[in-house]
Amino acid sequence: MRLLVANPNTTQAVTDRIAATARAAASPGTEITAVTARTGPEYIATRAEAVLGGVATLEMLAEHADGMDAVVVAAFGDPGLGGARELLSIPVVGMAEAAMLTACMLGRRFAILTFAVALEPWYQECVDYNGLAGRCAGVFCLDEPFSAIINVAAEKAERILSLTERAIAAGADVCILGGAPLAGVAAEIADRVRVPLVDGVAAAVKQAEVLAALNPRKATAGTFRRPGAKSMIGISPALARLFAG
Repeated sequence: MRLLVANPNTTQAVTDRIAATARAAASPGTEITAVTARTGPEYIATRAEAVLGGVATLEMLAEHADGMDAVVVAAFGDPGLGGARELLSIPVVGMAEAAMLTACMLGRRFAILTFAVALEPWYQECVDYNGLAGRCAGVFCLDEPFSAIINVAAEKAERILSLTERAIAAGADVCILGGAPLAGVAAEIADRVRVPLVDGVAAAVKQAEVLAALNPRKATAGTFRRPGAKSMIGISPALARLFAG
């Protein structure tokens, strides 16, 4: 099985961390190809940046999805996920979506824990988009600086533990680590958290493997059927071909 893991952020070191976490989670025989956005922010933290991330997602999938069995959008908040599902005939899994749906199978209510307060509005809207507001105990954020985005995991892993206790007190049965820079941290601290702790990258890889194995047909009706072919101006040739069908 071949999975494409697409990071809509532009920091290669974060992609390397995502790829390592994805390969650790993948089943034997699953091949992970990880790619990084060429344009946009070093990490997505706002709605406006997520719009750019959505374009980057479609660009990466247009260039790299041929021959893949499924795709993972590896940014928490899932920029471009809906559009990718419209255009591609293989399963496309969002990191946030997979984490939340996995958490719903482990407990009644989940909480999202992340490293910056700027992420809270976008993550909350992601919960709402997926229809899971009633299952969410809240988005809990650290309100402190970090030296660089690639250092977030090393600098904030211990501080995230304090957020788990706040989330549990708010009624969370499960905690999710939100944000690609935190990929792999769950495995490091899970034995010190009093409820299940979900890593978004690992959850997305396992969900993608399941969907690829189920081999669902591409929708020809409903809201995720493929849009009609349309010509485009000023986008990459690969993306233009994807829109042209």
